Amino acid sequence: MAMKIGYRTIKTAIGAGLAIFIAQQLGLAFYASAGIITILCIQVTRRQSIRAAVNRILACLLALVVGIGVFALFGYHPAALTLLILVFLPLAVRFGIQEGFVSSMVVLLHLYSAERMDAATIANELALLTIGVGVALLANLYMPSMEKELKAMQAAVENNFAVILQEFCYYLRHGQSDWDGREMIETERLLQQAKELAWREVENRIGRRDDTYYQYFVMREKQFELLERMLPIVSTLDVQVPQGHQIADFLERLSRAIHPGNTAYRFLDKLRVMREEIQQTALPKTREEFETRAALFYLLREIERYLFIKHELGKNSPSKNMEEKDMHAL
Repeated sequence: MAMKIGYRTIKTAIGAGLAIFIAQQLGLAFYASAGIITILCIQVTRRQSIRAAVNRILACLLALVVGIGVFALFGYHPAALTLLILVFLPLAVRFGIQEGFVSSMVVLLHLYSAERMDAATIANELALLTIGVGVALLANLYMPSMEKELKAMQAAVENNFAVILQEFCYYLRHGQSDWDGREMIETERLLQQAKELAWREVENRIGRRDDTYYQYFVMREKQFELLERMLPIVSTLDVQVPQGHQIADFLERLSRAIHPGNTAYRFLDKLRVMREEIQQTALPKTREEFETRAALFYLLREIERYLFIKHELGKNSPSKNMEEKDMHAL
């Protein structure tokens, strides 16, 4: 089995080596630590990398201030180092920069090993920090676009939605089905993965935050929750009534419209017309027909919510790039 090496692993390896090389060429003491700082700062997304870099710089500066005071008062002893950690870590947590604790301890241990706090030693540590953080930020300038993967996930989700609605149609028409529900399980997993990937895409944008894909998959997740609620309603409709076939026809048209380029308001209008037509039909004659009719009206309400979620996403979109990115799927 071939071993796959990810781009983050490659960036980390190259970045660590480059940082050590630069620090070594500048004649810095503890030059290998520049590679450690680079490894710690390379994150999954650009925004995470910037946050990690800022937190580590602030934490190291705080550690230097605390270290100067503690070492000056108690000298370079293990007890002093213990006290330093007990003072520094709560402060780092208080200021929300505890992410930089490890890199700060690297700096403090250098000072502890050198047993001096002169300007040259502090300048050496600041140079290591600058090189390590700087190389990590340069390495994270490259982030591959996930547009292709997101589009593939979008297509897979829409295909599963279409299959699910078609299976609802079949059951409404025949009162039985041999469907195993595989698409329900697969869609739940797919939506979770797609949301995580879409959020990574958002975090990789330094300028304008384009969260179109993320909002799309959040919308689909809400719609899927409604599909999950529709499933037990549809599966308990054993009595066949004309209204059930009417709803099945509507769902069949809806399943064919789950693709880019459609808007939901047209189907909402059709749904309202169909509901009025059903309300004008003769009253149920048996208890079974009454219960079936009540379940169908509840199903119509869930379908309306399903459509309204998509309608609201398009209406509240801050820009028209949803249509440009083929997001107007029902």
